[in-house]
Amino acid sequence: MNIIKFTKFYLILSLLVLVPGLISLAVNGLNLAIDFTGGSIFMYKFPSGIENKEETETSFREIFSLKDIVVENITFEDDTVVLKTGPTDTYQNTDINKEIEGNFEGVTQQSYETIGPSVGRETAKNSFIAVAMASVGILLYIAFAFRNVPKPYSSFRFGVCAVIAMLHDAFVVLGVFSILGFLLKVEIDSLFITAMLTVLGFSVHDTIVVFDRIRENLHKLPKTWQFSEIVNYSLVETLNRSLATSLTVIITLTSLLILGGETIKYFVLALLIGIVSGTYSSIFNASPLLVLWEQFNIKRSGKNI
Repeated sequence: MNIIKFTKFYLILSLLVLVPGLISLAVNGLNLAIDFTGGSIFMYKFPSGIENKEETETSFREIFSLKDIVVENITFEDDTVVLKTGPTDTYQNTDINKEIEGNFEGVTQQSYETIGPSVGRETAKNSFIAVAMASVGILLYIAFAFRNVPKPYSSFRFGVCAVIAMLHDAFVVLGVFSILGFLLKVEIDSLFITAMLTVLGFSVHDTIVVFDRIRENLHKLPKTWQFSEIVNYSLVETLNRSLATSLTVIITLTSLLILGGETIKYFVLALLIGIVSGTYSSIFNASPLLVLWEQFNIKRSGKNI
């Protein structure tokens, strides 16, 4: 099986998946939850369901408007209504509840959450720092762990290719959720960051398994073998293991997505997209990029590959 032979096809396929998401990120950005923007979320439960959603939405907006609270978004989930507003305090929440109890019989508040704008900005900053630190840490670790690869191969290139594959997975997930945010108003919250960091870890873990086999084969296989042949041989050796490991995770996540609760649905979806992308990038992006980089260096030095 010659996997490396179709390197250009794999990279083009990755671009076709990435480009729509990147365009959406540039144009629409991400639909951030109050974890990042600050604000309040009110959730109310109706005892016998919601008969007329339009009238209910109008009434809620009027009640909040009377208290000088701007409602940014209203969603309905079965017998509950969820309102997202600007930042509020507990006194405003108490006043709102009194008004709602007077206008809707039997309606009870299920939850109330508020986050100040400064806390939201701090969460966004820390999330960015976490991803940046993970990328740098992984690059340095792989460069150190692969320091004994034979010359003229460079452990630094192994690290860079692993990080590129990892960032590919990150942008695939971000792009998909940017599109979902634009089309379905799906929000990005702190749980999404947890999913992202998990995806990055899984992606690098899978890539390191392949790279470690490449490192072993650079010492074991005949010196007459070209680097692309060694990489292809290593990929074929680890292919069954990589696919089997990823498939068990994908089956588990798919079950959770179908049967799990509403609160973890998009967390699981982010994990599922990231695992599928991570499996692909570990096999069809990281190693082919490593081969292309080595070929470029050899051609630049005037040697035969």
